[in-house]
Amino acid sequence: MSTVELLAPAGSPEALDAALGEGADAVYLGLRSFNARMRSANFAFNQFEAAVEACHRVHKKLYVTVNTVFEQREADRLYQLLQYLERVGPDGIIVQDLGVVKLVRDFFPALKLHASTQMNVASARGANFLSRQGFKRVVLARELSLEEIRGVVQGTNLEVEVFVHGALCVSASGLCLFSSYLGGKSANRGLCAQACRRLYATEEASGYYFSPDDLELIDLVPELVDAGVSSFKIEGRMKSAEYVGAVVAAYRHMLDNWRIDRDKALAKAQSLLQADFARRKTHFAIAGSVDLDYIKPDQPGGTGIPLGKIRDIRSYEDGRWALMESAKAVGLSEGDSLRVHRADDSGRFTTRLKGIKENPKGLLLRFDGESHQGDEVYLVQTKAMGKRWKPVLPRDLERYHQFPSRDLAPRPSYPKLDKAELEVLPEGLYALVGRVADLHVLLAVRPEKAMIVLDRKNSEGLRRHEKELPFKRDNLVLWLDPYFPEGDAAWLADELDYWIAAGQRFFVANNPAQLGMLRGRLDGKGRPVFVIAGPWLYAFNRYAAAFLLEEGARCLVPPYEIGKQNFLKVAESVPAKAWMPIVFSYPPLFRIRADLSRKYEWKRFTDREGLGYELVTGRDYSCVIPETPFSIVDRIPFLKKEGIGKFILDFSQIELQKPLYKQVAKAALEGRVLPETGRFNWKDGFWQPPEMPSV
Repeated sequence: MSTVELLAPAGSPEALDAALGEGADAVYLGLRSFNARMRSANFAFNQFEAAVEACHRVHKKLYVTVNTVFEQREADRLYQLLQYLERVGPDGIIVQDLGVVKLVRDFFPALKLHASTQMNVASARGANFLSRQGFKRVVLARELSLEEIRGVVQGTNLEVEVFVHGALCVSASGLCLFSSYLGGKSANRGLCAQACRRLYATEEASGYYFSPDDLELIDLVPELVDAGVSSFKIEGRMKSAEYVGAVVAAYRHMLDNWRIDRDKALAKAQSLLQADFARRKTHFAIAGSVDLDYIKPDQPGGTGIPLGKIRDIRSYEDGRWALMESAKAVGLSEGDSLRVHRADDSGRFTTRLKGIKENPKGLLLRFDGESHQGDEVYLVQTKAMGKRWKPVLPRDLERYHQFPSRDLAPRPSYPKLDKAELEVLPEGLYALVGRVADLHVLLAVRPEKAMIVLDRKNSEGLRRHEKELPFKRDNLVLWLDPYFPEGDAAWLADELDYWIAAGQRFFVANNPAQLGMLRGRLDGKGRPVFVIAGPWLYAFNRYAAAFLLEEGARCLVPPYEIGKQNFLKVAESVPAKAWMPIVFSYPPLFRIRADLSRKYEWKRFTDREGLGYELVTGRDYSCVIPETPFSIVDRIPFLKKEGIGKFILDFSQIELQKPLYKQVAKAALEGRVLPETGRFNWKDGFWQPPEMPSV
């Protein structure tokens, strides 16, 4: 028997039954708030309490997801939830928000912290930083190779959890803003609108240009065991119980039998996975580089076995029938579950197959739901898969009646910030660029300090042209890349050593690992390194802000997707001189660990509403940015009245031209509205779902 934990999703009580019935060692599930799968059924409080008791009775573990960011107005509810969880006693809580970490560390130390993949930890240095905060486990970012995973395991004593099966995000873990940009439905809030699965158009064609295949590492179970992975995680809290049961059974068999006969065990496991009617499968980045074939633009983003397109809709006495272009009746039967994906990509629905006919013109299918010519039809579950497992939850839940209290969250404590230290960064404009050559453009309207992304390409250019740089040392801020994989650990450590020794003092940290690498450092002149916590560390609440300040940050850059009302609430408790809001940006909506210029020749594309975007490549990664930039430069006078005086103009994702820079900088200096710009979430904040009942 394997000592590696097999961890299964439980998006519903039925999926919990399937997971434990097929041999999972542990399950993870969410309650009806503060979890990254708000669209799944999730568990009411009495169901959750019963599930914890039932799992512990049979020596299984249960982890609960609290893996979203929270706004300041939600602090009391979040505090009450953590208080409740400590009473009920799950085996761990999976978290993203540093504010949750602060609350747990200060008030609920009995809760065991697991770092969500949304926390974007992809290195041993990141894991070790979390270990010092009291974490027990890290769920690694999914974009890592086997060798990088091995390096993390060898470099930390935290438990390491790795996704082995299920849906992938095209964007790096925790770095997707696209759904939030489309209407405030933030992926960091569990409300992802699946922008990567949508149909997009270029001048030449249209396609599902960012829709990835699903991950499947069943054949690499021995290698992952050998690498020292503690827990194999299956994605799928929005999947059916039948899906969960089939996938758990396959990985259970492989884990238990590969040492006896690897080939035979794999053959059996793969046969069990035939019931996984999801997307095509990929190893993704496990081999050391992302195989770009994991995205096939001609394949809709739906899940299931494709049955083909609807050629026509025919009406008969017994109802409307869909005439299919290419499907065959082999393997289909009444009662099977189908998923219909609309031809214009405006939506999809699941239905039951109610009738099958074959005639000379093709296969006819009858099912409920309004379908049209060109719609794609998928088989997602056969009637024969309708297996039932022994219920885990008791039928009567009356004796489970614990609920969160109405206690108010205590105010966070902050380290005392030295006024003179905060004034080391003067008030005014700061301009962030993505290329060394763009530093020269900034001379047109000289900012207080220039900022530049420190990636591999720029680090080479900065060293090569160090003498002639128009901004250097105390006039330059190095903006560290938010994606920090194990493969970059040695390189970044060397770069930081070089620049700090050379007198470089100002850095922006965007990854938990970087906080640990910069804290307590002295530059070549013996001065403390000045750390700015960047937008990717998500200071959405006072507790996250307090955590970052405690960990050595002296200024905070609010997240790209923050709203005005929430920002002002958080800012009330932090000295105004510690804030550096971004007031202009082409925000990176996707951050992809692959250079998609090797796959696509086009740059510009549009969505179904006609909004334009650009694919930015040329590094060892790709970004998607909107054609319409975000701007609140006209709100600078308002922010100054609040005492905030440092503002960032972000040009990091574009090749900066002098006319644009002068236009933006002058509008910022004068507090004028910039034409043809948008507000992102600044005005309206996050989209708020209707409140769901707890029981």
